[in-house]
Amino acid sequence: MSRRRALGTAVAGTLGVAAAAAAVLPAAQAAPVRDQRPAPSGTYRIDLHAHFLPPDYRAALIEHGHLTIGGYPTPEWSPDQALAFMDYYGIQAQALSVSDPGVSFLSGKEANDMARYCNTYAAGLFRSNPTRFGAFAVLPMPDIPASIAEAIYALDELYLDGVILLSAYNGVYLGDPRFEPLMAALNQRNAYVFVHPAAIPDGAKPTLPLPDFLEEFTFDTTRAATMMMVTGVTQRYPNIRFQLAHAGGTVPFLSHRISVASQTVLGQLWPQDLPKPSVLDIQRQISTFYVDTALSGSAAAMASATAVMGREHIVFGSDWPFSALTLPQSGSHDPAPGLGDIFDADQRMEVEHHNPLRQLPRLARAVSG
Repeated sequence: MSRRRALGTAVAGTLGVAAAAAAVLPAAQAAPVRDQRPAPSGTYRIDLHAHFLPPDYRAALIEHGHLTIGGYPTPEWSPDQALAFMDYYGIQAQALSVSDPGVSFLSGKEANDMARYCNTYAAGLFRSNPTRFGAFAVLPMPDIPASIAEAIYALDELYLDGVILLSAYNGVYLGDPRFEPLMAALNQRNAYVFVHPAAIPDGAKPTLPLPDFLEEFTFDTTRAATMMMVTGVTQRYPNIRFQLAHAGGTVPFLSHRISVASQTVLGQLWPQDLPKPSVLDIQRQISTFYVDTALSGSAAAMASATAVMGREHIVFGSDWPFSALTLPQSGSHDPAPGLGDIFDADQRMEVEHHNPLRQLPRLARAVSG
């Protein structure tokens, strides 16, 4: 049994009951009093980092030993649970996506069929609940021809709102030349691409008793974003809008550190087969990313993202149902009260409603009626 599977079994056994209990609503417990700005009222939030696990997909995950995702117990999910969560937390609509590992734990026809199943399931959800659900297509990566075909079908025929890509597939990060044909196809369609971290293979990460979602996920998002910048992906494909999960990982905080890699002394160490960007190039490219608030709704994280990307590039994300155990345990209907430490009501409306809808025109039309 692999270390990941052994740890996953232990974590699932320990947290499974708690995860099930917290899957929809938090327990009402006392919370410390905080001096926060009031949030807008009503059901207004548009959630661009929300996951779903259709029945056959979740069954396949369990069958292949994925008892946890990023160290978090693989949750149950249903449309009714999602709607109850949304109603409780004032979420008007969710753009659903399949989290790590996507369908990459399968291969060949199995992966293609599972991607099509998930995408068709998602399309059915927003057809039956057009004002509550949107979706990002999962692709049968790392099969590039099959992924291009599925992206075209999902965007052109199913009218999904974008696609989700993991930060890496089999240790190969976005930005690698192998992904160029897919990026070109997505650029041609002005696609919105949600970049979600992937779990690092057991042999390639530190042996620490911590679930991946606490730290490793943020680092992997940073690696993918950095690779896409230094290999010129974000410059060659300007029509793609990339949303980085979890406030961009550590990208905002490390933006200066990343940019100095192109300066005089460090520039001499730059790989010869990569284009050498200037400091201004890196800073401009970083500012083109969109980032979400999932598991990052704090003044420190949002101040860094605002300084680097601008508030207009921050969108709301809940990370539900994987965030069920991390939601505020105060009986509050605010899923991210920490946003009130830095944003006033108008600014929260911008981040949690206007910014997401500007990026997803189909969902915006559906929500507006």
